Amino acid sequence: PDPAKYLDKRIIAITRKRKELALLALIRVAATDPDEAASLLERRWAIQFNSEERNWAWGVIGKQAAFKLQDNASTWFAKVQKDSDLNDDLLAWKTRAALRAGQWRQVVSATQAMSAEARKDPTWIYWHARALLATGDAQQKQEAQSLLRSIASVRGFYEQLALEELGQPITAPERPSGLTPQEKAAALINPGLQRALYAIQLGLRSEGNREWNYSTNLHTPGGMNDRELLAAADLACQRQVWDRCINTSDRTKDAIDFEQRYPMPLREIVVRRANEIRLDPAYVYGLIRQESRFVMDARSHVGASGLMQVMPATAKWTAKKIGLTHFTPEQITDREVNVAIGTGYLKLVLDDFEGSMPMATAAYNAGPGRPRSWRNGPVLEAAIWAENIPFQETRDYVKKVLSNTTNYAAILTRQPQSLKARLGNVGPRNTPMAEVNKDLP
Repeated sequence: PDPAKYLDKRIIAITRKRKELALLALIRVAATDPDEAASLLERRWAIQFNSEERNWAWGVIGKQAAFKLQDNASTWFAKVQKDSDLNDDLLAWKTRAALRAGQWRQVVSATQAMSAEARKDPTWIYWHARALLATGDAQQKQEAQSLLRSIASVRGFYEQLALEELGQPITAPERPSGLTPQEKAAALINPGLQRALYAIQLGLRSEGNREWNYSTNLHTPGGMNDRELLAAADLACQRQVWDRCINTSDRTKDAIDFEQRYPMPLREIVVRRANEIRLDPAYVYGLIRQESRFVMDARSHVGASGLMQVMPATAKWTAKKIGLTHFTPEQITDREVNVAIGTGYLKLVLDDFEGSMPMATAAYNAGPGRPRSWRNGPVLEAAIWAENIPFQETRDYVKKVLSNTTNYAAILTRQPQSLKARLGNVGPRNTPMAEVNKDLP
């Protein structure tokens, strides 16, 4: 049945069942047309619901409007009279809509209403602190500084932004002291790690990964300590099992070995190719680390292949564009060809988006059509734009690739880096040069 028609009938929702049906129908209408759902709620149904049900309904309508990047999303969320009636997912979207609208006070109230668990997430710690800095008194600004200090590090996107908010650049941390022969030997003779590497060598990657993860995380209570993790990661790096190397090194709490966490296989090929087409090699590495973890024969569930996870149709189109003659689909797993096509496509996308790394990264993951529509609306700082990307996979991808890129740049240049500078602002296309590359796949 048509949920809008059901809601438009003059039904007196006296029974609990009818009220539940009406709420479900409102949720379904909101998924396709939030404004229609808002109109039905205001005209017919608000009076039938108790305050908690009303708040929930406005929260769902607000979320769907925010999901569609509608400017009135924060208007619908403003009708929620008690934030604690919303769950963490709805509060996250209320925060995103408020960020997009520049409503810092709503950011404070929505993040405050989240569960204790959600408030530990660096995403909401960072935005809560930013909102306090924008609206708070001297004491609240002090609280904001201490919140930023609690997450500031090189570990991820918001941790890096917190560092910069505190006036500190992003630099590669000092390497921990070298592994001793005994520490290396203990990893080498660890039966679980040996079994894992053997399975991976036989082509049983998922079984090998499971064995490896069990040995490093679960075999002993609490998992391996930092030094043992560094030794296990070192063993994986030596064997060129880069995904286990990265994932294991990523788990250390105090001893951070950047060279291990951010390895650079095929450095000669990647740096040469990136430099030839004037692309930042740190950006290429940041993307490969997220795409394939340097697993040369990686294949995604949608058929993307190799280091840079290129789709067959995209590979064919790009090969023609960059003058790679006699290209055949099976060449895509060749390292040199995969890097040439992946970097070639990335450069074309970056140029199409006027050099905006956040938009080019979103386009690499979700196709160029979506970021073209996501950019319309107000000019936003790119961290707010990225946080409002409707697809969770692409939202996380953009943040991880740009965080990786900043850390790779710190290693490659040995100079202090800025994630904020890489992010810039995002808004509607503003140059006439911008005849969109319509055939960009």
